[in-house]
Amino acid sequence: MFHSPQMVKKRVPEWLNSSLWSSTPSPSLDDDRVQPYTSKPTATTTITSSSSTSDYEPPSMVDPPIPVPPPKPTREDKPPPQPQSTDSLPNHEDKNNTTPSPEDISRQAQLLVELSRKTINLRDLRRIASQGIPDGAGIRSTVWKLLLGYLPSDRGLWSSELTKKRSQYKHFKDELLMNPSEITRKMDNCTNCDTDESKGQSKGLLSRSEITHGEHPLSLGQSSVWNQFFQDTEIIEQIDRDVKRTHPDLHFFSGDSSDAKSNQDALKNILIVFAKLNPGIRYVQGMNEILAPLFYVFKTDPNEEDAASAEADTFFCFVELLSGFRDHFCQQLDNSVVGIRSTITKLSQLLKEHDEELWRHLEITTKVNPQFYAFRWITLLLTQEFNFADSLHIWDTLLSDPEGPQETLLRVCCAMLILIRRRLLAGDFTSNLKLLQNYPPTNIRHLLYVAHKLRVQSSG
Repeated sequence: MFHSPQMVKKRVPEWLNSSLWSSTPSPSLDDDRVQPYTSKPTATTTITSSSSTSDYEPPSMVDPPIPVPPPKPTREDKPPPQPQSTDSLPNHEDKNNTTPSPEDISRQAQLLVELSRKTINLRDLRRIASQGIPDGAGIRSTVWKLLLGYLPSDRGLWSSELTKKRSQYKHFKDELLMNPSEITRKMDNCTNCDTDESKGQSKGLLSRSEITHGEHPLSLGQSSVWNQFFQDTEIIEQIDRDVKRTHPDLHFFSGDSSDAKSNQDALKNILIVFAKLNPGIRYVQGMNEILAPLFYVFKTDPNEEDAASAEADTFFCFVELLSGFRDHFCQQLDNSVVGIRSTITKLSQLLKEHDEELWRHLEITTKVNPQFYAFRWITLLLTQEFNFADSLHIWDTLLSDPEGPQETLLRVCCAMLILIRRRLLAGDFTSNLKLLQNYPPTNIRHLLYVAHKLRVQSSG
């Protein structure tokens, strides 16, 4: 049943009607960006545009909750944020970086105090980290490992736990990344090492007559190592293609340097091992985009020992992070209560709760199905909507939620809609879809402030 405009307006909280949530129309958005890839054909279109600026200021008529609202911009003609190169990303020295704000300095000090405790108070750590983790000093790497449960709260257990996990990952690689020739050679060595050692005949190679049916490359048996190898080849080729397309604008992931190639190899190893250990999901396009922030943060840790073990640490943290979203990557569950369509419906309901006018305009008047834009937002955890450094800041908040990232993720997505509500309310299907699939750069602290405000409004 439709409501009159007056009735709808009453459903919108006063703080959402403020002009502070609006933005001026931007110049035309670029259409020539790299096409993102998802696991479903419904999520199409392009990566975020950098052609417009955010002019939002924190509301002054409300008490500032956590996160702390950002400072007001000093100039209205401030140039738009540009995609960052590797040299200007966190943990890379950049002489042009602005001086850290007093808030960042204070937060870094608070985090260092928490990390120095014999037993980490995770509640306090989450509270501080949710406001954003200052770059540098390897703080983000350690905090993320704690937030994801990879490191125990007892500092005394860190060394033994890391040693155990890293050894376990090496075992996974040794067992799962071997090709069939290596497997049969290893089987032959184990079989013949005792019987033929005295004769000196064991050289690790099977003669033609000794190759069993199950180990022959032409064997069609389900247990054949070659049959399994051929089944895995297609997935491995897909992983290789996707990894090579991961953040092509960042030298850390892309280019001909030995470091970039080594980083790509690490991503491929992690995804292949994950696919083989999780046959129910295996590999789904887009997983590489979720993996990239974790590996970057751990690999750029100033601690050389931790940086050298970034691949192993990233694997286990990736598994932990994906455990809360694994149903989104299982096509058989798409229409279930835990599938991706159900999660998108929750976002729609959240928007209706906080801004029914905007919800009605998008889904009823202009018929912009939230799946057209929210599928990518949710499945890729907003990694394609913002530049890399801003994505890391958003992840600080997502990972700090004690109940898991999903609820915070949905509130951030809802806040993204609210921040551009005036442009959406003035738009039709085509312009709104283009805007939502090319989300304009914005003040990330303000975005997270609004997302937190949504939580306060819901709980109140």
